[in-house]
Amino acid sequence: MPVSETILPVLIGADMNCYTLARAFHEAYGVRSYAFGRWAMGDTMYSRLVRFTAVPDIDSADTLLRTVTDFAAAHADKTLIVMGCTDDYASLLMDVRDKLPANCIAPYITPELRDKLVSKADFYALCDKYGIPYPKTFCAEGPMDAAALSPEALGFAYPVIVKPSSSILYWKHPFDGMKKVYTAATPEEASAILAQIYGAGYPDIVILQDRIPGDDSFMHVLTAYCDKNNSVKMMCLGHVGLEEHTPKALGNHAAIITEYNEPLMTKLKAFLEDVGYTGFANFDIKYDSRDGSYRVFEINLRQGRSNYYVTGAGLNIARYVVEDRVLGSDLGPCVMNEKETFWHSVPRAVVYKYVKDPAFVEKARRLVREGRETTSFGCGYDLRWNPRRFAYYLVHMQRYFKKFKTYYK
Repeated sequence: MPVSETILPVLIGADMNCYTLARAFHEAYGVRSYAFGRWAMGDTMYSRLVRFTAVPDIDSADTLLRTVTDFAAAHADKTLIVMGCTDDYASLLMDVRDKLPANCIAPYITPELRDKLVSKADFYALCDKYGIPYPKTFCAEGPMDAAALSPEALGFAYPVIVKPSSSILYWKHPFDGMKKVYTAATPEEASAILAQIYGAGYPDIVILQDRIPGDDSFMHVLTAYCDKNNSVKMMCLGHVGLEEHTPKALGNHAAIITEYNEPLMTKLKAFLEDVGYTGFANFDIKYDSRDGSYRVFEINLRQGRSNYYVTGAGLNIARYVVEDRVLGSDLGPCVMNEKETFWHSVPRAVVYKYVKDPAFVEKARRLVREGRETTSFGCGYDLRWNPRRFAYYLVHMQRYFKKFKTYYK
């Protein structure tokens, strides 16, 4: 029986991560995915690739488990591949993975390993152990006076980056002016940011960090897949040229060119295998021109929002899960991508205008001419003879011109 008749992707979420994961499954096996999330989002709306159902409280473990269990019972003849598309949903699946029905596969690490990796503070302690460079860091455990946040106290100069150690907990305590990441120019600004975050009820560590010089084009992303035996089977490194700059999307990748860096890949491969990782891992990394190092900011315990840069490079992420977890195939030696492709989630014109690295723009233009370009939403199958989806696509792309004009500094 063809694989397409035996599997059913079940995705928790509704954003671009969900859409491109569904796209990968469709391109690999011709299947339609089913998605469940708190509310509908334009990224997956009117799509032929994914059928979305709103479940308002699916961000609770009990509701998530009940939703997947009921769906699995209604499709008992299928193998369900259950994957989360946000940090929160992926974390919940780690909590319930051993309670899912027998016909469900959730390719995730244990809650115990998650708790060692999800906190940036704990992750940096592991980086020390494995010799992985990361930015100089100071940990705040509550509101602090400006006097206690001087450059001398922190161990590095201002301006500094301020961000929560646990993004999952952070987004559960909203407040006006909330951002994904903050920059503080003075100790007084850092103190005010801490007061806002902790005043909203956030209960964990807040990271103050040395701001590595360089614009978006100094950023890199690495996606890896580890099989059920904790062996890394795929690594794809991307050089980021542009990120989004709206307050709640700050740092989301908007343009990537894949590249090869064996020393960096090898170091992170050894780390993942030694800690016993399984499933997808996604690292945010920045090149530090001061010493030539690549400094890791964090590990995301799932495929990244920009995951289509991997599929677009010829490493379809759905195939890795299906062949490993459903078919039980030996994936062979680790593939470290060397193919060069250009991925973007915003219009080309936005990339060409706002990327500050001329070499990146020149390379992107060359890859477009050579036909080595991929986009998240430019799926012909989904856009052809689908006027509502096509209209959404046009409007969504057009909005980026205003967003970058407004927020890009």
